[in-house]
Amino acid sequence: MSDLQRRSRSGLSRTQRVDKAFRLTVATGGLAVAAIVGLVVGLGWLVAIGVVGAVLSGWMLRNTLR
Repeated sequence: MSDLQRRSRSGLSRTQRVDKAFRLTVATGGLAVAAIVGLVVGLGWLVAIGVVGAVLSGWMLRNTLR
């Protein structure tokens, strides 16, 4: 176990990673709410944009938290 090495990160400090994860969490939630509002109101284009945006933001958040 003495040969363990730190994994190289993307060059971001811990604080920067936390900030990025927070922003992506807020973006994912906001886009999900936009998709739900679009679904309730009946605006098909808003639903599509909200769903695609929420999925992309969620994927980016998942990669950030790994």
